[in-house]
Amino acid sequence: MDNNTSPTPTENPTGKATAGLVLGIIGMLAWFLPLFGFPVTIVGLVMSLKGMKSTSRGTAVAGLTLSIIGLVLTIINSAIGAYQGAHGQNWIQQ
Repeated sequence: MDNNTSPTPTENPTGKATAGLVLGIIGMLAWFLPLFGFPVTIVGLVMSLKGMKSTSRGTAVAGLTLSIIGLVLTIINSAIGAYQGAHGQNWIQQ
């Protein structure tokens, strides 16, 4: 039996928590562009969830909260845009 096994590289959940927070903040700023808002907030959600196991759990919770809010705003904006496009309306010109 060989005891010279190298340790497997461990993931850094603290970095994922921080990435989730940064993406949550960017998602809060990008919700008005659904093509950009959807991927940013979804990746922010995933990173925040993976970062929940780290020592900086508060950062992950903040990122998760901001990502959820950004995702909801992006969905609402997409629905309003789809409704306006289907009815040929533009709220800015009215």
